[in-house]
Amino acid sequence: MRIGGLQKISFIDYPQKTAAIIFTQGCNFRCGYCHNPELIYPQLYQIPIFEEEIFAFLETRKGKLDGVVITGGEPTLQPDLIDFIRKVKAMGFLVKLDSNGSNPDVLKKVIDEKLVDYIAMDIKAPLDKYNLVCGVSVNIENIKKSIDLIKNSGIEFQFRTTYDKTKLVDNDIQTMTDFLDVNTHYKIQQCNPVNLPETVKNQQLVN
Repeated sequence: MRIGGLQKISFIDYPQKTAAIIFTQGCNFRCGYCHNPELIYPQLYQIPIFEEEIFAFLETRKGKLDGVVITGGEPTLQPDLIDFIRKVKAMGFLVKLDSNGSNPDVLKKVIDEKLVDYIAMDIKAPLDKYNLVCGVSVNIENIKKSIDLIKNSGIEFQFRTTYDKTKLVDNDIQTMTDFLDVNTHYKIQQCNPVNLPETVKNQQLVN
């Protein structure tokens, strides 16, 4: 996998668990408020961390950490994500996967193979505003498939929306709340926009 960062411990990213966070490089969305632009825009990438380094670290954390959060970027773009998760699970860690829901086939596979214990999916906007918020043309049917997969997975999950008030209004939040119909499994996050050079924001998608 292309791993752009490692946070060795977090008490908040995996609810009620202590976890390490692995950040993958590359994303197929271009949300204007993205908090991790160094994982999204290729010209901002750092030198990737070798998987061997990650697993050597995790070996020292057996019995000390509950789990591992795999986030990004968009982890489901990584062709070897599933093999990577298998190795993490074999070490005895819980796995939480963060995703934008654009690749339901990958989500179905990790759910069916019981490779993940928790999924958090970003709900970017009401379906008719997805392209506006994501900055690209989004396959809405894939988003809907991912939502249904997660809701019916039988594992812990959370949907979350970053409230970008430059593109969303209060009524949009209510629309998403009604559509998702998951009560306590839905969270609204504060938006803290990142200022990027126009040459970066306007680049074509390259992952």
